[in-house]
Amino acid sequence: MLTKFVLAFSILALVAAMAGNIPVKSPAFHVTLTRPAMVNGTALTAGDYRLIVNAGKVTFVMDKQSREIPAKVEVGERKYDENQVQYERVGNQTTIKEICLGGSKTRLVFN
Repeated sequence: MLTKFVLAFSILALVAAMAGNIPVKSPAFHVTLTRPAMVNGTALTAGDYRLIVNAGKVTFVMDKQSREIPAKVEVGERKYDENQVQYERVGNQTTIKEICLGGSKTRLVFN
């Protein structure tokens, strides 16, 4: 009887220990850049990107390349209907100022 109790307690402790090691996934979104642009000094080509949003940074992933860029992550009051990329052109250089992520209340602001 005591050995069954010890075995059950050991299994329960093992399960509890493993549960603490499960990583939490960051939200991921898909955005299409219609033209090449700079984001905080990082050059991005036009194309489809998967964005992984973490506190204070956004990772742009295209094919096997990824770029981690600092960003201010803001949560608005309403959901955005679709992705909105705000470009700014200074001289002959295009930069991205912010991205509003469709289907969420998340807005990414780049300095």
